[in-house]
Amino acid sequence: MSARIALDARITRQLSAGMQAYVRELVARLPSAAPDLDFVTFTEGGNFGWAEHVRLPLAIRASRPALTHYLSQYTPVLMPRPYVVTIHDLIHLLFPQNFKAKVGPYYQTVVRRVAGRAALVITDDARTVADLRRFLGIAPERIRVVPLGVQDVFLQPAVPYRGERRYFLYSGNHREHKDLATLLAAWRALPEGNAADLFMTGADDIGADRFTLADRRVVMLGDVPARELAGYYAGAVALVHPALREGFGLPMLEAMAAGCPVIACADALPSVLEGAALTFPARDVNEASRAMQCVLDDQGLRRKLVNEGRARAAEFTWDRCARETANVYREVLEESSR
Repeated sequence: MSARIALDARITRQLSAGMQAYVRELVARLPSAAPDLDFVTFTEGGNFGWAEHVRLPLAIRASRPALTHYLSQYTPVLMPRPYVVTIHDLIHLLFPQNFKAKVGPYYQTVVRRVAGRAALVITDDARTVADLRRFLGIAPERIRVVPLGVQDVFLQPAVPYRGERRYFLYSGNHREHKDLATLLAAWRALPEGNAADLFMTGADDIGADRFTLADRRVVMLGDVPARELAGYYAGAVALVHPALREGFGLPMLEAMAAGCPVIACADALPSVLEGAALTFPARDVNEASRAMQCVLDDQGLRRKLVNEGRARAAEFTWDRCARETANVYREVLEESSR
């Protein structure tokens, strides 16, 4: 009989857009990626209550799995073993000043315990391995790095969006560690005569009109469906991603797949995308603006970044992510059988 793998596939309001994509894509692709395994998914219940800490572990135990995968750090306190857990990043501990005071203690108690008892911990990027060791005491040999994947829609040809002027693009949420202040300052520092707007996804919680200049403006796009976003990527001068840190940073992978050059804070660019983007030091407005100017002025550089980005992004699909995740399951199952 096939080994049964239980998947905690709850999509709750605690999960970011990238974390939700991870859950959806793995649940959809694992059965094809690992036909030798039998998957059972659990999708009901929120976080931090009876449904998570009592009902879910009882339901998982009743399904008699050989292994459980918790697809985020929001897990029951007590759960059947063996299990693996995915921790995408430790942004909450790297920048505690940007989050509620109760977040740190939750990580240092619940998440530390869950990670410590896991057979293996999965994370998205090699950079997070050091964070897991520093903050949660997880030995590197117990961590497996499995890069995320790009949605198929971004790998398909898209009709480039054409605006009133050329434009740079930011795609992502507006939390403090995204450092949108550096992006806005770098964009405003571009010299006159080489005008380019700045398009940003999400609601206008920054007062976009305050940043309007004589030859350029900030355009807030709101929530943008993936197919429409592919067109914005394809038409942009570049995606600029100023975040101080990312777990993986799916917008950078999406942009590369769609043929959009990427300019990013060096501390946020995923390890697997290094060399395929222009980078600048964290909070460095001058270097960020210089990189933006270079892509505006140098079409040869832009073509180089597009070609390198597309080639790199093609390597990182959700099918690959599913296959590598299944290999982690097999590793744990083999070790458990000894």
